[in-house]
Amino acid sequence: MKALSSNVAEIKISYIPTGRPGTQITCSNDAYLELKNWFSEDTLAIQEQFVVLYLNRTNRVLAAYEVSRGGLTGTIADPRLILSTALKVAATSLVISHNHPSGNLKPSHQDEELTNKIKQAAGWLDINLLDHLILSPDGQYYSMADQGFI
Repeated sequence: MKALSSNVAEIKISYIPTGRPGTQITCSNDAYLELKNWFSEDTLAIQEQFVVLYLNRTNRVLAAYEVSRGGLTGTIADPRLILSTALKVAATSLVISHNHPSGNLKPSHQDEELTNKIKQAAGWLDINLLDHLILSPDGQYYSMADQGFI
C-alpha cells in the first residue's frame, strides 16, 4: 500500500461484534422492551435521548447506539450519523426512538419530518426503517409503525 501523505486522513472501519445477535424484534413491543434498557430512568422525565437499534436480516439486534442526549424539549438526531453507523455494522433494518419528557406521546411535526427523512435516506441504502418509537416516563410508548405512519 502506498504511504499516505501527512495531509490526507486515513480511514479505518471496524465492527467487532460481541457474540451472537441479540433479541429478535417482531413487533413494536419487542422493540420497546429492548429500547427501554438504553434510556436512563434518572433523566427520562427531564432530558430527551435519541437511541437507534440496528438489526440484521432476521431482525435480531446487532447493536444499539445513543445518537444524542439533549434538553427538556429536544435533541439532535443527525441522519448521517444514524446511517453511517448502520453501514458500519452491516445493518439491514433499524428502529429509531426518542423520549418525550413531558409524557405527551403525540409525535411533533419535527418527529414526523425526521422519520420521513431517515426512511427515505435509508431506502436509498436498502436499509429498512421498521419503526420510530416515542417513549414516556410513565412506561408508555407510541409506535409510528403501529399507527400507520411508517
